[in-house]
Amino acid sequence: MKMISCFLSFFTAIVFGFSQSKQKQSILLEKGVSQELAIFRKKQLRNVVYALSFVIPNKKDEEIASNLVLNLSVSDLSNPLYLDFNEKSQNIKSVKINGKNSAIVHEKEHIIIPTENLILGPNKVEIAFIAGNLSLNRNDDYLYTLLVPDRASTVFPCLDQPDIKATYKLRFTVPKDWSVLAGADVKERMETENTVTYTFGESDKMSSYLFSFVAGKFKSITQNPGMEMTMLYRENNPEKIQVSTDTIFKLHQQSLDFLEKYTHYKFPFQKLDFAAIPGFQYGGMEHVGAIQYRESTLFLDNSATDSEKLDRAKLIAHETSHMWFGDLVTMKWFDDVWMKEVFANFMADKIMNPIFPKINHNLQFLTAHYPNAYAEDRSLGTHPIKQNLANLKNAGSLYGSIIYNKAPIMMRQLEASMGEAAFQKGIQKYIQKFANDNADWNNLVSILDAETPLDMQKWSEVWVNKSGRAIFTDKIEYDAQNRIKKFEILQKAEDKSGNVWPQIFDITLLYPNEIKTIKVNLKEQKVNLAAAVGLMKPLAIIYNSNGFGYGVFPLDGNHLEYILTVKDEVARGSAYLNLYENMLIGTVAPTAAFDCFMMGIEAEQNELVLKLLTNQANVVFWKLLTERQQIMAQKQLEDILYERLQTTLPSNIKKTLFNLFSSIAYSDSAKAKLYQIWRKEVVIQNLKLNEDDYTNIAMNLAIFKHEKAAEILNAAKTVITNLDKQRRFNFLLPSLSQEESVRDAFMESLKEDKNREKESWVGVGLANFHHPLRQESAKKYLKFSLDLVEEIQRTGDIFFPKDWLNNTIGKYASKEAFEVVQTFLKENPNFSPILKRKLWQATDALYRAQNIKKETE
Repeated sequence: MKMISCFLSFFTAIVFGFSQSKQKQSILLEKGVSQELAIFRKKQLRNVVYALSFVIPNKKDEEIASNLVLNLSVSDLSNPLYLDFNEKSQNIKSVKINGKNSAIVHEKEHIIIPTENLILGPNKVEIAFIAGNLSLNRNDDYLYTLLVPDRASTVFPCLDQPDIKATYKLRFTVPKDWSVLAGADVKERMETENTVTYTFGESDKMSSYLFSFVAGKFKSITQNPGMEMTMLYRENNPEKIQVSTDTIFKLHQQSLDFLEKYTHYKFPFQKLDFAAIPGFQYGGMEHVGAIQYRESTLFLDNSATDSEKLDRAKLIAHETSHMWFGDLVTMKWFDDVWMKEVFANFMADKIMNPIFPKINHNLQFLTAHYPNAYAEDRSLGTHPIKQNLANLKNAGSLYGSIIYNKAPIMMRQLEASMGEAAFQKGIQKYIQKFANDNADWNNLVSILDAETPLDMQKWSEVWVNKSGRAIFTDKIEYDAQNRIKKFEILQKAEDKSGNVWPQIFDITLLYPNEIKTIKVNLKEQKVNLAAAVGLMKPLAIIYNSNGFGYGVFPLDGNHLEYILTVKDEVARGSAYLNLYENMLIGTVAPTAAFDCFMMGIEAEQNELVLKLLTNQANVVFWKLLTERQQIMAQKQLEDILYERLQTTLPSNIKKTLFNLFSSIAYSDSAKAKLYQIWRKEVVIQNLKLNEDDYTNIAMNLAIFKHEKAAEILNAAKTVITNLDKQRRFNFLLPSLSQEESVRDAFMESLKEDKNREKESWVGVGLANFHHPLRQESAKKYLKFSLDLVEEIQRTGDIFFPKDWLNNTIGKYASKEAFEVVQTFLKENPNFSPILKRKLWQATDALYRAQNIKKETE
């Protein structure tokens, strides 16, 4: 008996041990998709195929009855099958597993399929449900899905993680006069008296965030510039349609041709169709077979500047690049979302070279990426390019200028360090190896490492895994004949962390009749420039003259006028950018920088440099000058701009100058001039203004309290012919009202999610409400705006929280606003760290203004 008892005790211990082991393996369910759940499901599941049907009613407030048939293979039954469905349980009508009805179990945004209902191998899950509305973007006569990064589960039950790729079979029933677009071609079309049912073929493999469809009253056009493509659109301006359509298709084809050649991999999907959508939240989104664009970016008219045309081309190239970088090869987890964005931007910059041969593309790269990268990297809210992500529900917070703008700068430095040929060879191997699969940064590093003697791990550690930027200083010694005997460049991390960024850049020494350019290869904290020894003392030195370096460089603040004499456009643009950054760290006074910017505005002939100057001058004018300085500067700037508009200049330059003039024309004299231009009583030669420009002038005149503001807005409304633009203008009208109570009602209305659906409209309305000239009455809503941010993040798309902050508290530079932020953070110690970072990014100028104005006083 004693032996049997011992055996039973031993057996019980083993069973208990197994039980404990099984408990440890169980997934701790939480809202969103935890990394733990994602890793398990990737091992548990394969061969995923969705069959989805949606019955879309004519009225946007009616429910969308939907069905899902999900086929998949299961290889692990240690945990249930968790399907993500971030909707209320009432939206789930029935669940059937392998032909048998099952109880509906819906917890923490997941439909739970018990292991006892599943088998090892192929399984079929059938769910009748009501589609969630959060990401359907429903309008009166059209809708579209936008599901990045984790919003697929807000529409239909799915496996909402990037490394479970699946194919989709779709069926839509829509009103009879609606068109549809999805990731595969229509195979069957069946009409009834009031509806049409479209059945699509099976799509290519894609991650859930890349699934999309568009349906509604759209016009359609198909062209074949090399590959047949179809575009849906709602634009009704005949000039814009005529001027833009062929170019839009051609730009897609040019991007395809470049990418196929560069990657040595043919276009990987069935089709490349796209839709131009009014008020779309982003510039574009790279859905497989159904790219979506903001309509106003695609459709330009004859008044468009070269910069606007370039922006459109870059956007198209960016989204087309995603077909390879993001769609074909997808990141394993959203902590590497930056990888798809860096390559889309990096390739887009390359694609622009042959398409715009007259553009200085190094200058374009500088002006497109550096100001935005610096804006976040210098702030308290900076972060590394690669960020940690424990749960997919927070993936939207990863997006921003660090991944869109700093990452391409990093990648260009990497290409320069490796050499273009070696870099391209590595990229081709990466695409080939991970096609139709998922990869992370380490996978790419391993491939690139084999193509270069560069220590990729060490290089990547600081550029990718660390935040911040370098502050450069110099030590120059001259001999008795004023020749350089020592020239040393040093870098220190702005955050005092000890990080060192290996990088390559040029410096240019200016002499009365020549220039000397020296290449700098900075691998450690400092470097001695042997090439400079023996040269005469220069009149001035332009650091980072080729625009490759990243950081704040030394500046001779005693005579800034030399910048105007720099003939090289990249060097001149880099010098202006460096002047601005030196001003923000306190090396140069805002008044001195502003004076230099005004001199540049008065003389600059390059549109990209001028655009940089006008943007910088605008920020300094509204945020960093004291009230007395601003009054003096306004009249001076007004006169410079208006006088230059009267001279003979290219239309691109005039449009850039006019945009700045229109934004600061609030004095009586400037308002009178702006009103005459709006009335077309004054026509400025070679200044091309379109309907949208006149609408913007009308809105500015209302903000500037023109005595005829109500009449101006009413007249502006009557001439808008596009229905979508009429809706937008009607939405914005309360934010433009001369009555404070009406403006206040507009802000109060934004408490309700339904009034925030058009996020791009909301951003403009907030900017109107919190305009610097209206802040005395608007500031009472600052705390209101901060209190809403967490709700904004929960209900809005990925860029909306930052956009909300930029256009509320981010518009201010006053001490009072600064104290509102400080009080808010003190009273909310558990405020989301992610949102706190966004808040610090949005208020960088507010923080810096306190120090700058304190020193001025």
